Amino acid sequence: MARRRTKKRTHVPPAGPTKSATVGGQPLNASASRTPKTMVIRVGASEVGPSVSELVRDVRTMMEPHTASRLRERKSNKLKDYTTMAGPLGVTQLLLFSRNAGSGSTTLRIARCPRGPTIHFRVKNYSLCRDVRKSMRNPKTPGKEFASPPLLVMNNFATPQPPNADGTPGRPLPHEALLTSMFQSLFPQISAQRTPLSSIRRVLLLDRQPIPSDSDEASSECVIEARHYIISTKAVGLSKPIRRLDAAQRAVRQSKASRRSSLPNLGKLEDIADYMLDPAAAGGYTSESEVEEDAEVEVLPSTSNRQTPRKKRTPKGPEKRVVKLSEIGPRMRLEMIKIEEGLGEGKVLWHAWEKKTKAEERELETRHKRKKEERDRRRREQMENIKKKKAEKAAAGEKKKGEGEESEEGDDDDEIWDDENGREEGEEESEDEEEGEYGDEEMGDE
Repeated sequence: MARRRTKKRTHVPPAGPTKSATVGGQPLNASASRTPKTMVIRVGASEVGPSVSELVRDVRTMMEPHTASRLRERKSNKLKDYTTMAGPLGVTQLLLFSRNAGSGSTTLRIARCPRGPTIHFRVKNYSLCRDVRKSMRNPKTPGKEFASPPLLVMNNFATPQPPNADGTPGRPLPHEALLTSMFQSLFPQISAQRTPLSSIRRVLLLDRQPIPSDSDEASSECVIEARHYIISTKAVGLSKPIRRLDAAQRAVRQSKASRRSSLPNLGKLEDIADYMLDPAAAGGYTSESEVEEDAEVEVLPSTSNRQTPRKKRTPKGPEKRVVKLSEIGPRMRLEMIKIEEGLGEGKVLWHAWEKKTKAEERELETRHKRKKEERDRRRREQMENIKKKKAEKAAAGEKKKGEGEESEEGDDDDEIWDDENGREEGEEESEDEEEGEYGDEEMGDE
């Protein structure tokens, strides 16, 4: 028996039993991907104001590329609308910006999908990207740096705890551990062995600073300074004239306008040695600020996929480069207020200002449990009512259908009965009329 031919060019091969089906290297279900994705949302889109709206756009740019940068909110959208679409889209965190109409303060809530928790921050002050650019003398213009997520640097997020009785180090406070894990889950994890160094082009710095209190006790309140930088590297060990000549060589293929600004002016010099020994002769600074030794790093040359002949291969050692950070914004000063259980609703797990005793915590736990039981009971009653109404509606439809069929049969019988009655009555009337006519004639003859 001939074997049936299977198409190999147009048909996608079926996925194996151990591997999930993919299309173009991406999983069919977005939630199956391990890459964290975020949505930066304005709650009450038209009520937050233009300044907060621009801050939301800057934060979306900072969270790229795994974020909804073109999301458009409506004033009528609720939190449930976003949580419903978070699952199919694979969104893991929601960053909710809102503004209090009375006090005018801005609030940031970071919620983990789909079951929480939610951390509330008060945005004490912030600076937009355009404000940061205006404050800098030579602002850095970003290019392809947003094609990869930023490197997250967290400082002072764990308060030192006294060691335990057995000598083991003390465990961090629960709210601090939760805060650290929440920020770490915003971006994909990196590996020092596998992550290419060229993919790290930006830095997001989070510096936690405790607020000093008037009392001797340690303050539980803290503020988080958020800064966004772009990374630039330059070769170390080369003088400025050589770097300018190297830049001029790369600018030969550029346009004339950019070529004029990059090429040094050697028209008034007799020999190039004058320019190499005295850079001020061709215009420019006579000296350059010294680079700090801490900023110098050794970078291995990147390996390319191009296969060059063995004769032309030359081993290259590590290259010294200086790393510089240029701030591109936005800036935010966040104050953590509370941690709430669930996604925007639930009991308060930690609060910066309100402290409760053990009895109050037990009473609050009992109250939340009672509310949950009451909510579940109402939900069950609603489902039962819905099922009952559907059953009644279906029964009424069947009854109406049966009555309609019976009424049609009854109408036919009535019509037949009426026709028979009509004929009998008509016949009787005709007989009476005949008798009347004959009687009149007899009376006339008489």
